[in-house]
Amino acid sequence: MKDKGVFVVGGVVGAAIVYGIITFFGPGAGGDQSIELRPDDLKLVALGKKVYDANCASCHGRQFEGQDNWRERDANGLLPAPPHDETGHTWHHPDAVLFALTKYGPSVMAGEDYQSAMPGFEDVLTDEEILASLSYVKSRWPAEIRKRHDQINLSAKQQ
Repeated sequence: MKDKGVFVVGGVVGAAIVYGIITFFGPGAGGDQSIELRPDDLKLVALGKKVYDANCASCHGRQFEGQDNWRERDANGLLPAPPHDETGHTWHHPDAVLFALTKYGPSVMAGEDYQSAMPGFEDVLTDEEILASLSYVKSRWPAEIRKRHDQINLSAKQQ
């Protein structure tokens, strides 16, 4: 029963983030829908691994496992870093949303009242480095998850 409650809380938080994104960017949610991850671009993915290892792995894990109890707020009221593998929710978001969340941070995307330990990387990483790191993450997803993510992207572009 507890797991279902935790999932609902995580779902509410996720819905709040998506609402913030729509509010911030408008109905096209995620801004520039022309942003596309390139998990089959080996050069970009190699750069992405370096960027991810240097900037993301300390919280999201070298194997994309995230932090323990990532759906439950910690003592500071913050949600731990979610996994970026198929067990997390990263692949549930279109490319443009993932890019914007990484660049600007969840607090900017969901509203200043939303508290997150994740910073925006706008002043740390170039757009190419953000795209590379996300392409690296997607390159590690199982084929079925990549296919489902591609369908999410297609739906987002049609809106």
